[in-house]
Amino acid sequence: MSAISALWNADSIAVVGATERPGALGRKPMDFLLRHGYKGRILPINPRGGEILGVPAYASLKEAPGPIDLALIMVGADRVAGAVDDCVEADIPLAIIASSGFAETGADGAALQDEIVARARAGGLRLIGPNCIGAVSFNNRVLATFSPLFGAESVPFEPGTLGFVSQSGALGFGAASLALQRGLRPGWVVSTGNDADVTALEVLRELAQEPECQGLLGYLEDVPDLDTLRALSASGKPVALLKSGRTEAGGRAAASHTGALATDDRVLDAALHQLGIARVDDIDELLDAAAAFEVPLRPKGPRVAVVTTSGGSGILAADAIEDSGLQLSRLSPQSIAALTEIVPPFGAVDNPVDITATVLSDPTLFDRSLDVLLADDSVDIIIACFCVMAGPDVQKAVTALSKAARKGGKPILVARTGADFLAPDAPAMLRDAQLPDYPTPARALKAAAALWQVSRPRPDTHRDAVTAPLPAPAPQATEPQLKQLLATAGITVPKGRTARDADDAAALVRELGGRAVLKAVVPGLLHKSEAGGVRVGVTEQQAPAAFADLAALGGEVLVEELAPDGIEALVGVRTSPLGTVLTVGLGGIFTEVLDDVAHRVLPLPDGEAERMISELRAAALLRGARGTAELDTAALADLLYRLSDAIRDWPGEFELDLNPVRVLPHGAIVLDSAFSAADTPAH
Repeated sequence: MSAISALWNADSIAVVGATERPGALGRKPMDFLLRHGYKGRILPINPRGGEILGVPAYASLKEAPGPIDLALIMVGADRVAGAVDDCVEADIPLAIIASSGFAETGADGAALQDEIVARARAGGLRLIGPNCIGAVSFNNRVLATFSPLFGAESVPFEPGTLGFVSQSGALGFGAASLALQRGLRPGWVVSTGNDADVTALEVLRELAQEPECQGLLGYLEDVPDLDTLRALSASGKPVALLKSGRTEAGGRAAASHTGALATDDRVLDAALHQLGIARVDDIDELLDAAAAFEVPLRPKGPRVAVVTTSGGSGILAADAIEDSGLQLSRLSPQSIAALTEIVPPFGAVDNPVDITATVLSDPTLFDRSLDVLLADDSVDIIIACFCVMAGPDVQKAVTALSKAARKGGKPILVARTGADFLAPDAPAMLRDAQLPDYPTPARALKAAAALWQVSRPRPDTHRDAVTAPLPAPAPQATEPQLKQLLATAGITVPKGRTARDADDAAALVRELGGRAVLKAVVPGLLHKSEAGGVRVGVTEQQAPAAFADLAALGGEVLVEELAPDGIEALVGVRTSPLGTVLTVGLGGIFTEVLDDVAHRVLPLPDGEAERMISELRAAALLRGARGTAELDTAALADLLYRLSDAIRDWPGEFELDLNPVRVLPHGAIVLDSAFSAADTPAH
């Protein structure tokens, strides 16, 4: 048994700070363990010894008979260090520090927390918390918690298959209570508080190893560790995460285009997308995903068919499919022909399929329509919508849906828009039939999107490199130096060089075809156009004056060939807490205005560069829109692969900004570049 798994497998629990005093937090775990039938040994620790709630108490952990699998520490912050030392001496593998008064209170509390973690690690003790509400296993009736949830008069306490892990104890157990109210079956609920040692993500990773676990739900406040995320993803268990702090992260200032667009929160979105982990925005959405995870069926693709008794629900479902990133299935001609024989003439057979309210008089409409959709290879997920159906009518609809669900192969999610009093038994009937039930089509489609996200194939991260890694540039590297480095990696850059003087600039323009681009090369000047540091289409006669103007900005002057017309893209790389991030998007002056970008955490698997480009709204422009020429997206993809290979060994924190990269009918060329490292931040 691993140390962390003691949270749900502990055969013995010591409650440090246990007491009989009514209302005291130290009494609650004792009450809960006894009331809910914990089968292991309970060891109350109180200096007075004696008995607590009829259980023999011990004056200290030293006196308590071992082995002890788990300690719940519920004493004041000033006594926690001593309790941790006692846990180490008693050879206890895991302790939950419920006490508050640590990093959440400021610098002094943080210092105390660091000291306690260091002492625990030195002694081989893992810690959950501090400042947490503890952990519960519904399967093994381990209740190492003081959550008021388990003091309620009636708490459903049946074995479950869902794991809930939350940094916030109150929010986590509150979400668990809402899950129970919905009829969901949590098997494990863990709060990790300050995440000082064991993190919420580590607990999720450990829960993923439990054979009975069918889905994992997490609430995180800190930026997760990428290696732990990868391990969690590799478990194959469906995971949905609610990560707070979107607004704070999104508002972080950055000078370069890449930094402004690839904020830490967007990077997390990209990492979760790559790893097949669903990200949700609120508790309702987290629980909606949980309901979908409880059903073992997984979709083979993102294509959705809708069957509805209401035209309005069908329209809302179609809108929600697009908003959720799924696809409205194009039914086969055979399916449409079969549905034409089933659906009333005033219904609709072209997805969404509207069988109309006629289903009230002919419940076989649901049966027969669902059979057609189950047999259609263009359908991966089915959304069944019905509204304001009551009593026996709901029973008939659920019976038809249950038959379809038993045939298997495709997940069916139900959007049942109507008050519970219309059909009080419907929620239980749908749960028994393993049909996730939602109040609106949009909620059902968001859950379906989460289900597809955790089910879709994940690319193999291995890819043969197309270029060798290059040494990192100097922190003060200029644009010419950067372009020379890029050219070494096989990335196309314009012909040209820095001019020695005005006459040399004119001679260079002549060599480059009679018209050229002149740029100021000034350290720290990232946005040259805004500072008047770029002149385009300069002739040989204009070159001396342009050279003088640009040289006056305080640096060298670069003279380059004019690139052919095309569409300007942004390509950038930056480091982040989650790893090195590659960004591609619409570039030039529209970079931040249109905010059309895709991000990936490196390494870049085979085929991923092409997928990034296809995600852009500008992809239609690159493919050739309204009669314009198709541009060379393969060259842009090749540039992404070469760049990701070239920079893979660069140390420290840095940003590399290639903007614009002009995508041409044949090729892609880097027109401008900028680099900043941690010791020379962009400004």
